[in-house]
Amino acid sequence: MTHLRARPWAAALAAAALGSSLLVTGCQPAGPPSGSASVPGPSQGDTAASSEYSALDAAGVQQIESSRRARLDMRGGELLKSAVRVTDDAGGPEISTHGAGKIALTVAAPSGEIRGQTDRIRFLTTDTQPDFSQVTYFLSADTRDEYFALIRDGVQRYGIESRAAEAWIASISGQPEGKSSFALGPGTATGLNVSYDLRYDGSKDVQVIIVQVSPVRQSRKHHRRSLHRRPGIGFQVLHDQR
Repeated sequence: MTHLRARPWAAALAAAALGSSLLVTGCQPAGPPSGSASVPGPSQGDTAASSEYSALDAAGVQQIESSRRARLDMRGGELLKSAVRVTDDAGGPEISTHGAGKIALTVAAPSGEIRGQTDRIRFLTTDTQPDFSQVTYFLSADTRDEYFALIRDGVQRYGIESRAAEAWIASISGQPEGKSSFALGPGTATGLNVSYDLRYDGSKDVQVIIVQVSPVRQSRKHHRRSLHRRPGIGFQVLHDQR
């Protein structure tokens, strides 16, 4: 019977190859086990964590002003400070691009969207509430026809009262050189209160609409106005009843 003898040099080579394999394997990072959970992303409450919606902290305001785009999430019927990276005790920021172009503003509402081209956006709140009670922005028009078109667009999109709007338009058309401040709304077609505060001055080249967006749950007392009719000019807002 022939006996095979292991050669010392072959055994040494095998041991060296095994050691090298172990060293290479040990350098590789361990992958996640099958079925393991991924690293959690930002909190669902922080809607500004997604690039789809704007933040309102200092960095967010700067981003809105530089990009001239803003998208606010009010699909839940309100705008929470925590969702836009603002602390509950903070006031409302004011965003302005006056002289540098207009911001394309979109408010995602419970039903549809509220949109406008504006150079100023304000946020009404107190340092004791966790949300913003009102978002205000400004629309402007260079001609009466453009101004009337903006008003009628608000009637169609947001459910602002048509009869009141048309009566005011007819009044101004009859005396275009006059002045009028008139509160329209609120319309609730989007699931939010949308009010148009008309500021018309026939002696000026630019006419302004102050748009106010607020939760429907707010009491109507926040929208009352003391109105007085002046012949040929329409209803004048004398003072707020707050």
